[in-house]
Amino acid sequence: MEKLQNYINGNWSISSEDQTTPVINPATQEVLGRVPIGPNTAKDLDSAVNHAHAAYLEWRNVPVMRRVQPLYKLKTLLEENSEEISRLITLECGKTIHESRAELQRAIENVETACATPTLIQSEFSENIARGVDEFMIRQPLGVCGCIAPFNFPGMIPFWFLPYAIACGNSFVLKPSEKVPLTMMRVFELMEDIELPKGLVSLVHGGKETVDAMLEHPKVKAISFVGSTPVARYIYSQGAKYGKRVQAQGGAKNPVVIMPDADLDVTSKIIADSVFGCAGQRCLAASNIITVSDVSGTIKESLFEAAKLKRTGYGLDELVDMGPVISSQSKSRVEMLIDRGEREGAEVILDGRNCSIKGFETGNFLHPTILEGLPLNGDLVKTEIFGPVMSLLPMNSLEQALEFINGNNYGNMACIFTSSGASARKFRNEADAGNIGINIGVAAPMAQFPFSGWNDSFFGDLHGQGRHGIEFFTQTKVVIERWPKEWTRKF
Repeated sequence: MEKLQNYINGNWSISSEDQTTPVINPATQEVLGRVPIGPNTAKDLDSAVNHAHAAYLEWRNVPVMRRVQPLYKLKTLLEENSEEISRLITLECGKTIHESRAELQRAIENVETACATPTLIQSEFSENIARGVDEFMIRQPLGVCGCIAPFNFPGMIPFWFLPYAIACGNSFVLKPSEKVPLTMMRVFELMEDIELPKGLVSLVHGGKETVDAMLEHPKVKAISFVGSTPVARYIYSQGAKYGKRVQAQGGAKNPVVIMPDADLDVTSKIIADSVFGCAGQRCLAASNIITVSDVSGTIKESLFEAAKLKRTGYGLDELVDMGPVISSQSKSRVEMLIDRGEREGAEVILDGRNCSIKGFETGNFLHPTILEGLPLNGDLVKTEIFGPVMSLLPMNSLEQALEFINGNNYGNMACIFTSSGASARKFRNEADAGNIGINIGVAAPMAQFPFSGWNDSFFGDLHGQGRHGIEFFTQTKVVIERWPKEWTRKF
């Protein structure tokens, strides 16, 4: 299997690094490609950044109305090739084909939103702030912008950043996850047809060496990252050390509160989709299910039945509800965390360990798992499992639930299911999380809104998507000008 090529200066080229790591289909263990990973990938990154900087120097002067024209073409190409790209996502990531199609649609929506950059980037103007003096603020691009993408949404997450960066006048260098590089490689092949200047967008493979080279490169002005909290903290601190603008999305431990007045049948189905969708490998997956007061027994049975109905299997099977986790190491980690939950005193009322799918016995499969009785002061209720595991946590009141939620270090998402407007209002105002769901299981913002996150779930100020994307990929310049009458008479 040949090693995968980088895309630098408008050309596909072989990395100078000889060491590789395999890209493995998590359902079949088939090797799909080999990614260069090692110290020499820093040279590839340097080459990409230097070409990107040269492209930026020209692109920044292109009028914004012209800068968004390639995005319209990109939207069409993504739509025309959506099924091929969706299948690639499933092959290398493992999620179901339905989830892959939905993921790509979210990517397309970000391209559409970025097409509105001519409006979103408009300057602010104030006339006559003093006699004969006007003041206005304009937005200008930063330069070379880098992106370090995760494995769990290979087709969507790069599009939280890429279209906004180039629409604002920047160049863009992407390092896809070494676990799932094929999806964006295909997208970059499609982008060869949208008439971007050579070097404006680049794709460079690698691991930590590539990441550190991006963090340290003096011509990289901004970095976008999505991944685990420890790595997000590292990216943010190192990026700040080298004077870069950084947005770093971290992990989560997302709570969902079920009030006694919720519609339990509908709620249980929605929550099961939230917990077990994408095999629990998403930063907006529900994890801690907080049942308030007398709802506990009834909802437990409903959630148990909804979870048992989930069909686990190969993601390309249209009838499958949940695919494998990304790697054998991830599967082992999830099983180890379930074991820890038992040691902490939890009862495993639905056990997804030791899962084997006929015809795919080597796959990294887990069935849905439900834990009950975890101690609220234990480790597992605070640990991101990143797998299909639900923890049932009974509590006495909404106030107790909010106290528990706000004691969590994470703050990506918090949801409540209720028919009470007063409970919903209290929750949305008091829950410490950046994305709030009211009778919603996955509070994923549409492309025109920022993908928010608080506390240890996000490091930075401006998030991905929407207007935050425009603000992140531009810097403001304030102009104060005066043209005295005696000057204007001379000209």
